[in-house]
Amino acid sequence: MKYLLVIYLLIFLYPFNNTPVVYESRKNTVNNQVSGDLIIFHAGSLSVPMKEIAAAFRKENPEVNIMMEAAGSVECARKITDLKKPCDIMASADYSVIDKFLIPGYADWNIRFASNEMAIVYNEKSKRRKEINKNNWFRILLDKSVQIARSDPNSDPCGYRTVLVSKLAEKHYKQKGLAEKLLGKDVNNIRPKETDLLALLETGNVDYIFLYRSVAIQHKLKYLILPDEINLKKTEYSELYKTVSVEINGKTPGEKIIQKGEAMIYGITIPKNAPNKKAALEFVKFMLSKDNGMRILNKLGQASVIPGPTSSYDKIPKELKHFAKKTK
Repeated sequence: MKYLLVIYLLIFLYPFNNTPVVYESRKNTVNNQVSGDLIIFHAGSLSVPMKEIAAAFRKENPEVNIMMEAAGSVECARKITDLKKPCDIMASADYSVIDKFLIPGYADWNIRFASNEMAIVYNEKSKRRKEINKNNWFRILLDKSVQIARSDPNSDPCGYRTVLVSKLAEKHYKQKGLAEKLLGKDVNNIRPKETDLLALLETGNVDYIFLYRSVAIQHKLKYLILPDEINLKKTEYSELYKTVSVEINGKTPGEKIIQKGEAMIYGITIPKNAPNKKAALEFVKFMLSKDNGMRILNKLGQASVIPGPTSSYDKIPKELKHFAKKTK
């Protein structure tokens, strides 16, 4: 009788003891439904954080194969509009690039997610590095013995922001003709995107570059913080920033766009024809969440602006709406 009781207990109680294990297995299976290739076009200044965010995302979604292409944000947009290259996510260093180049033809919405600022970046090899400060930097950059570099305004927001910063500096320091002098110097050092400038600096071919502060932090470079009236960082100075502008190439050959100065805000979207919208949606959710992607961006020098205002709020997928707010 005693043996029969033991058998009875083994048969009827054993399955219940294993129920939590089965539940965990099913739970993991559900979470791993996202799979396939995920193509991301992103600004060069996002290269370091995007690699870290992608690695963290793949730990939770190992079936997703992430393929990233870094370029100037305008160039990223043109890959979609002109070259018709497949793209699941585009992350721009200037949210307005998405508005001007992709909406409404190629994308429906745009979420603003991070900020940045322009800086003068250098290293231990740079000439006159021990002298430079926020009052004399433009004089040092104009020194004939000093080489400077910037990115292309027609390919990269950092390029046209350099133009805007130069014009704001002319106003701030009351130095007539300063912008023309800065922008006319060492034009052979202009490169397609801001991260291309790093190689010139590291090899000693140039002494100073106009670059985002976040990129300087990520690459452990020295940098000079510019006054807020110049650096395009503060929304409080929006009206001042708008007093300067630059003309850049538009969507079609021969078309020109007037880019006015404004505070630096990054934007992200999923194009209408994204091949893997399901994985794209999950990645954007992961990237914009406070404890995942935004934690990484903040650590690497880019502060969150979530929830940011957007005129495309009604078109944003419901899973992402809490990352934005409707403009009044």
